[in-house]
This record gives sequence, C-alpha cells and structure tokens, in this order.
Amino acid sequence: MKKQNVRTISLIVCTFTYLLIGAAVFDALESETEKKRWKALSAIENVLISRYNISAEDFKVIETVIMKSEPHKAGQQWKFSGAFYYATTVLTTIGYGHSTPSTVSGKIFTMCYAAIGIPLGLVMFQSIGERVNRLSSVIVHAVKTSFNCKKAIASEVDLILVVTTLSSLTIAGGAAAFSKFENWSYFDSVYYCFITLTTIGFGDMVALQKDNALNQKPEYVAFALIFILFGLAVVAASLNLLVLRFVTMNTEDEKRDEAQAIQALQIAVKLDGDIITGNSSDTDRRCYERISVSGPSRPNCGTCPRKFDQPDTSIGYIMDASYRYPLVDCEMAELRSPNTVRYNVYEMETDDEGGLIPPLRYDFQPSRGRASV
Repeated sequence: MKKQNVRTISLIVCTFTYLLIGAAVFDALESETEKKRWKALSAIENVLISRYNISAEDFKVIETVIMKSEPHKAGQQWKFSGAFYYATTVLTTIGYGHSTPSTVSGKIFTMCYAAIGIPLGLVMFQSIGERVNRLSSVIVHAVKTSFNCKKAIASEVDLILVVTTLSSLTIAGGAAAFSKFENWSYFDSVYYCFITLTTIGFGDMVALQKDNALNQKPEYVAFALIFILFGLAVVAASLNLLVLRFVTMNTEDEKRDEAQAIQALQIAVKLDGDIITGNSSDTDRRCYERISVSGPSRPNCGTCPRKFDQPDTSIGYIMDASYRYPLVDCEMAELRSPNTVRYNVYEMETDDEGGLIPPLRYDFQPSRGRASV
C-alpha cells in the first residue's frame, strides 16, 4: 500500500479518535452544568408565569421578543458600519450569527457574496502570511548576524517561534482592549479573541453589541475590524508553516513517485561504433544482467578480453551488463557477423519493492553496428 494511502487512513482514524475524546471530555465538563442551568431557568419561568398570570403562549412571545431585540442594543445592524462588520464576518468565515439577513434578496446576496469572498479572503490571508514569514526570516537573519551566529539563515523552527510569539502577543493585546471596552473578564476576552481568530465564531460573545457601539464608537469599531484582519493574517502565517506543510505531503509524494516512474522508463542503450553506453539508474541496470547474442560466429582470438561466454548452446553467447566499455576489433567483428541478428534481455530481475522488471528487447542491425530498444 502506498504511503499516501496509509497517511490518509491514519489521519482519518486519528481525527475520529480525537472527536470521540473531545466528546467525552465536553460531556464530563458541561453536562452537569447544563442540567443545573436548565432547572434554574425553568424555576424562574414558573415563578414569572404564576406571579404575573402569563399564559404559556404569551411567555413564548415575550421570550422571542427578548431574543430578537438583543442585536439592536448595538445600534442599527444594517447601516454601513454594521453591514461592514457583517461582511467581514462572512468573508473571514467567522460567522458570529449576531445578525443575519431577513429578506430573500439579502440571503441570496449573502450566498453569492460568500461564494466569491471566501476564496478571495483565503488567498489574501495566505499571501499576507507568506509575507509575514518572509519579513520574520529577514529579521531573524539580521539578529543572528548581529550576534555572529554560525548559521545566520532562519530555520523553520525560528519562524515558528516568531509567529507563535506574535500570535500570543496579538491575542494578549486584543484581550486587554476588549476587556476594557466590553467589561469582560480578561479570561473571557482571551477566549473571545481565540474563538474569533481561529474563525470558530460561536457567537456567545460578540464585540460591538452594547451601548449603541456601532453608531456611537467609531474608533472602537475601527479597532475591532483591524484586530480581526491583522490577527487573521498572523494566524495565516502560522498555518502556512504548520498546517500546509502536512497538507502538501501527499502531493509531494505523488510527484516524487511519478518522477521515479518516468526515470525508470528512461533507459537508453546504444551501440555506436565500438562503444556501448547505458543511461539508467542502479535499479534499472539490473535489466541488463545478461544479454543473449543469438548464434554469433566468434573468431578464434586468445588475446582479447573474454567478454563473451557460451555456457549453453541453446542460449547462445552471453555478454554481461558490466561490459559497457570499448570493444576490441574482433568483438565488433563478432557482433557484426551476419548470424548475429538479435540480442535481448532474457533474465528477469526483481526491483526493491518485490515487483518484476519485465525483460527488454533490442534489435541489433549488423550493417549499422547499432542496437536500439
């Protein structure tokens, strides 16, 4: 089985195992708290219904009104600033869900806008990530040079450390700002920044949703948008180093296998004048282990090197593959003999992976002194 297939199967097994582990952990951490909250909310609902004599239908209407009015605390969601914020969450695939289109035309445009905008955003952030990594490599090189390091070139480990530090500083700085503007705890702010920059976008915590912020705090709106765009560029730089390396491994292996297959087929044996040459790899040379010369008329020569043997008259003369050197005149005369009409590889060898290398056939033309595959 190819290692690309093994890697793919391993990734599938690891992913599903990771999902099962995550489900078990979340179940242990959150299920009891969910039950307690559900009981508390049900008790409050019963108290309100009994105290104010509200029917179940009226209570559902009140509940719906409260839930639908939540986004309007930020101001008008579909004016330019709010629409720009929404477009940013669509293009970056964050998708908080704090505001959604209610008209058919708005939903149609959202789908068309996302179909074009998401690939555009991915390409843009990937390109920015590459530039960030390039700038990081220049900075690392300059620092190493100033300290007279032997290896001044930035390695992948150096770049990973740089972008990891930059990502941590971005999240830490953004969390401090959101903690001040939104009155969140610092931990909740860190959680919001991480969920945003990884484009998970649960929507349980969304910035710019209080005190009419979209209309009254333009500087805060600008900061939030810049934070999202800059932070995603930094995350893209990290993904460029960490994730894409593994994503392209299968493609690189496939290209390498194709190149090896092409190289294995590029075998050229040429008999030109008195020179025999071979253009092949070490694996391919085993195809030339023995070459049979059918019924040649060998001259009686005791002085020339014995490059030909005759172990079996049914096979003919044998020339080993190692004899790819200039032949003396008597040997060329033998090969040009009228009886010598063809030689071919007749013994099959096995390659490194246990497969059979099929025999090659060569047409020998005595009048021209050539052998062609």
